[in-house]
Amino acid sequence: MKIAITGATGLVGNRLVEKLNQEGHQILVFTRNPNKAQKIFPASLYSNLEIVQYTPQESGEWQKSVSGCDGVVNLAGEPIAERWSPQQKTAIMESRQIGTRKLVEAIAMAESKPKVFVSGSAVGYYGTSETNVFRENSKPGNDFLAQVCQNWEAEAQKVTDSGVRLVILRIGIVLANGGALGKMLGPFKMFAGGPIGSGKQWFSWIHRDDLVNLIYRGLQDYNISGVYNATAPHPVRMETLCKTLGNVMNRPSWLPVPDFVLEILLGDGAVVVLEGQQVLPENTKGIGFDYQYAELHTALEDIVN
Repeated sequence: MKIAITGATGLVGNRLVEKLNQEGHQILVFTRNPNKAQKIFPASLYSNLEIVQYTPQESGEWQKSVSGCDGVVNLAGEPIAERWSPQQKTAIMESRQIGTRKLVEAIAMAESKPKVFVSGSAVGYYGTSETNVFRENSKPGNDFLAQVCQNWEAEAQKVTDSGVRLVILRIGIVLANGGALGKMLGPFKMFAGGPIGSGKQWFSWIHRDDLVNLIYRGLQDYNISGVYNATAPHPVRMETLCKTLGNVMNRPSWLPVPDFVLEILLGDGAVVVLEGQQVLPENTKGIGFDYQYAELHTALEDIVN
């Protein structure tokens, strides 16, 4: 296959490109920073990879490159876990909403259209709750992140007007040696780890390799379309996450991180960690997806060790 990817230099996209390269597929990397992409994906190791410079929120010549691709994967978006100034909130929204719109526009214009569009979303779609259980058919929340995800998905849905199969993945917190977990490893290594906030909030997670395999399944399996929760089948509460991480690292996990510390660091972005949602991947299990890391302990062992 020939696959175009946005967000290829990020935590998930990077690993997806590795897998596609290993499987012998052609890869088209859309990036704002070609120099960065060339360092991450050197030509000596990625002979089937082409880098295309693009401006995500603007129409342009880059859109013509979509023609002839078999699939498009949309993983681009401004980071969430930062202070949410008004400017940053606008950037978070527009990078997903308008960025997706321009990709769908490119697909609609393509002479030779892709067969499938795999578009990221997030479990933030459901809002936050300590008591509710969310499945793919659950109603959306009404906070800022829920609105971002609704607008994001609404733009992706328009690709079906071009007759293109659509797979939307509502992604949980991705566990890898980086990202959210990477920020937690430091305190644990220094014997200062512990629950963040109340510890009672739900943590719906997925190992990065399982997410990459789910994206790959979405590209290859012509029998699946629609919305899938990209989360492991067993979400946990924050206190369980930290206790398990402590066990895996052979470190204590009793020193809690107060709410105000995160709020100072992240501002409104702290809501991603301080509040949460219990998300079950009902549709994902329904297609028989085979998780390598269904249990938290196994996932953390793989990453830490």
